[in-house]
Amino acid sequence: MTFVSLLAQVAEQAGHHEGGNVQATTFWYGALAFVVFVCLSLVTLSYRNVSNRHAHKAEAYTKKHGTPTPEAHGH
Repeated sequence: MTFVSLLAQVAEQAGHHEGGNVQATTFWYGALAFVVFVCLSLVTLSYRNVSNRHAHKAEAYTKKHGTPTPEAHGH
């Protein structure tokens, strides 16, 4: 049996897979990814406006040191 005929036979057998609709069997991968991304977006949104939650600390730092609060991004 030549390599080409072996590949043809394997491809023919692989084409007869059991099951039904491929879209129905892979739906849950997309649904799980959607749920994960929604959870990650909620975590991201929970960090909005964090600096304004602690305005009293920034005011106390300014009174003590006389300068505005240093930037936290390292520049």
